[in-house]
Amino acid sequence: MAAAQRPWTSVPRPLCWLLAACLLLQLGWRLAQQHAPAQARPLPAAPPPGVARLASLGEPLAMSKAMLLYLQSFEDQPGVSLPWRALDYDRLAGWLETAQTLDPRSRYALVAASEVYAGVADPQRARRMLAFVAASFAANPQQRWPAMAQAVLVAKHQLHDLPLALGYARALRQLATGPHVPPWVREMEAFILEDMDQLDSARLVIGGLIASGQISDPHELAFLARKLDELAKKKARPCARGAICSKLPF
Repeated sequence: MAAAQRPWTSVPRPLCWLLAACLLLQLGWRLAQQHAPAQARPLPAAPPPGVARLASLGEPLAMSKAMLLYLQSFEDQPGVSLPWRALDYDRLAGWLETAQTLDPRSRYALVAASEVYAGVADPQRARRMLAFVAASFAANPQQRWPAMAQAVLVAKHQLHDLPLALGYARALRQLATGPHVPPWVREMEAFILEDMDQLDSARLVIGGLIASGQISDPHELAFLARKLDELAKKKARPCARGAICSKLPF
């Protein structure tokens, strides 16, 4: 036998007022949320590579792409356009590193780091991205040299940090030795040295490239020979004013 339903009139009046107040509070909170200024969410910490690989259900390449798309869309939040300089770049590097670990053949993470996020108008954040690029390059220099070459340009032209650019260019010359790496990549160190007015060192680097046989293209060899002559003339200019000239082996 079904229990008899009690009429609303039997509900105590204080309880009715309490229910009405809760309803009004709920409606007021909803309206306040709609009219409140939008606030940006901070970038969360990236999942460790092992966790991300497990969550990929056997599709690590798809998970890598999904993570990078998440980063790309994170800048545009509901009602907020988040500038890059507002991102936590340590966490950003963590997302890029995890995505790259899941898909080590993809260059998307390195392109994003060296050409997009490193372009932020914040030297500290730009350096963080370049550090990520340099570490990734060291793990696979024959495939990741393009991002490292871009890092040299960012360090030189954007950060105006020639010693940093020189360190990256030197790593390119020493590590990116594969036959498919274009000669200009290994020559970057010499040009940075010339910019730093270290002409003797620049000539030594060019002479070493020629002597080692790393440069075999006749046109490139002719270019380097002309460059050696230019550096020698530039080095000899102080002699015309009575300065002491150093003697070089070439």
